[in-house]
Amino acid sequence: MFIAFASLFFILVSITTFCLETHEAFNTIVNKTELVVNGTETVLQYEIETDPALTYVEGVCVVWFTFEFLVRVVFSPNKLEFIKNLLNIIDFVAILPFYLEVGLSGLSSKAAKDVLGFLRVVRFVRILRIFKLTRHFVGLRVLGHTLRASTNEFLLLIIFLALGVLIFATMIYYAERVGAQPNDPSASEHTQFKNIPIGFWWAVVTMTTLGYGDMYPRTWSGMLVGALCALAGVLTIAMPVPVIVNNFGMYYSLAMAKQKLPRKRKKHIPPAPQASSPTFCKTDLNMACNSTQGDICLGKDNQLMEHNRSSAFSKGINIISGAAVILTTVLYRIYHGFLTAEKGTMEFSHTKDCTGKRLLLLNGP
Repeated sequence: MFIAFASLFFILVSITTFCLETHEAFNTIVNKTELVVNGTETVLQYEIETDPALTYVEGVCVVWFTFEFLVRVVFSPNKLEFIKNLLNIIDFVAILPFYLEVGLSGLSSKAAKDVLGFLRVVRFVRILRIFKLTRHFVGLRVLGHTLRASTNEFLLLIIFLALGVLIFATMIYYAERVGAQPNDPSASEHTQFKNIPIGFWWAVVTMTTLGYGDMYPRTWSGMLVGALCALAGVLTIAMPVPVIVNNFGMYYSLAMAKQKLPRKRKKHIPPAPQASSPTFCKTDLNMACNSTQGDICLGKDNQLMEHNRSSAFSKGINIISGAAVILTTVLYRIYHGFLTAEKGTMEFSHTKDCTGKRLLLLNGP
């Protein structure tokens, strides 16, 4: 929990520092004017240096992010999956430029200065640290799942917008030429739509209902095209929105339901031992299991005992059923023979022995 709060704190501090570095109050203009070798010409050069306090704060944040990254690398059970994770790639890309800039800052060669200039340009990758907040906020994770689940809807929206932009940019280009003056065949004096590619920007702004106002039609035909473009944009954007909203609601409900479930401690299940391993559990119950994984061996022994019990019970039922069938057949044959025998030749009598058991006596000639 402490590491999570610390990581969240350093993420916010790093983003704040990144934004403050662009403010004029934290930038100092340094004169780097140099003399040419012959001493007759002076080269004026000025550089902007950031306040050292912000640099130190950024250094502390980078040290924490480096420590956190290395800890996660060391304790990751699957290094390949760790490398393929997008958030881990963002962490590495955001950390690397700082160390390169610190390492090259002491060099004075032209190549080192060019590399430093490039690294200062790519400082914007630090803003990607904002995506690390997805590890701490459920809503951001739900938003990510929603965007991935709505890929088809976004693709359909982009296709519709591209078609609309192409159609309306072409229409506004020709519509603005309706009122062109005879001495102005290119219509450059009374319209800003000098070509179709310029109309792409106007069509995008109009279809998304932003309306910056930097470009607008001035003829009645152009205004009609602009009205149709705005209506088409509203209808086009409104179509995939319900599907995206439903996906977000579904993932959000699942996330809330998962949070309400009682937390269970994750049990580490060791892999099953191989046949050549000394800890392999034999199926014979008479053999002693010398495995160190007693819980696995005990589970296998219980399964074998239950299987043997069920097998013995089934065999006993079969034996009893067979004996009953044989006994019934013998009694039926004896009884049938007695009935068909002559009365004078064979008689029946009953008696009891000394133990009280009832006996059947046959009296023949």
